[in-house]
Amino acid sequence: MANKEISTGSPIEKKIRWAEECFQARRDQLLKDSILADLLERFTKAVNSSRKAMKETGIERTCRLCEEKEGGSCCGAGLEDHYSGSLLLINLLLAKRLPKARYDPRGCLFLTATGCSLLARHVICVNYLCKKITDRIDPEKIADLREKEGIELEILFHLNERIKTVLNSQL
Repeated sequence: MANKEISTGSPIEKKIRWAEECFQARRDQLLKDSILADLLERFTKAVNSSRKAMKETGIERTCRLCEEKEGGSCCGAGLEDHYSGSLLLINLLLAKRLPKARYDPRGCLFLTATGCSLLARHVICVNYLCKKITDRIDPEKIADLREKEGIELEILFHLNERIKTVLNSQL
């Protein structure tokens, strides 16, 4: 297995296969890296903080109702194509399974009945808020959420960079 990540333009199935093969071959080395381990721990805390804020603001409920009653569209098929192999690998390191089939043929591969199956999400998925939400939710609460999401995305950036460093190092 090559250590170098595959192209972001590759089909999602190929990216998933790369991430799973890389995880199997290099899991121990990746998880033993103290910098990476610290980043994974910090990232988990940051995600929990931003998701708690989403729930407290009512965004989580609004999105769920939109999906259930209005057919939703934010997590549509094709969104998964934006994901990189390293982002999928991060999810595996966070003990998230990568799906092989869609829950909803109209939805993103990572969408389940309870929301996104991933912990580490693409910046588009983290940042997007529709007009319905921005019109209904207090701007101060959105600003607080944005600050928490910013921390999440900054750590995610460092995770991606560290993974590249570890994968490119000698065994």
